[in-house]
Amino acid sequence: MSGFIAVEGVIGVGKTTLASTLATRLGAGLVLEAVEENPFLAQFYKDRSRFAFQTQLFFLLSRYRQQLDLLQQDLFARAVIADYLFQKDRIFASLNLSEAEMQLYDQILPLLERDLPRPDRVVYLRADLPTLQERVERRGRSFEKGMDPGYLEALREAYDYFFFHYDAAPLLVVNTDRLNVVDRPEDMEELVDRILAHRKGTAYYNPA
Repeated sequence: MSGFIAVEGVIGVGKTTLASTLATRLGAGLVLEAVEENPFLAQFYKDRSRFAFQTQLFFLLSRYRQQLDLLQQDLFARAVIADYLFQKDRIFASLNLSEAEMQLYDQILPLLERDLPRPDRVVYLRADLPTLQERVERRGRSFEKGMDPGYLEALREAYDYFFFHYDAAPLLVVNTDRLNVVDRPEDMEELVDRILAHRKGTAYYNPA
């Protein structure tokens, strides 16, 4: 199987776990966002207004280089799974940047975006705020401890708005509140099967 699948969702929802499982299942290349390599991220969570632009620019250029490298290596001849969608970068920018910073950002983004491929399928993992808070706490990243619940909720709402209007590729929206893909292998198997079966349009998976 060839193709490019992007897995998306708010901080802590389970993107990397799912992307890694998909890559193993398909024998695919795996592209993971360089979150912990961002030297500004810890300061950003302490003072978002002061460190937002540096944090945003690092992520933007890091994601751009990752996906450009994939094209140059011709890895898209086989399946590739990424735990982010490049086009979602603007969600964070719109929440965190000042008006002047946003104007500069909007000059940079289109120049980078035009060089990169669009995914063949997108999986949007969503969850309510209490679920996200529990998962963020459980994974224990030091710079995420004490994260402002208001910021996490604003991100969740912004992601919902973005993906509920997304039509650039087939989209599967998954409610993960009742999924436990870490402790229940059958949940992961069912989810992977749903993803691989989805081929066009927008579909919703809401496990009972």
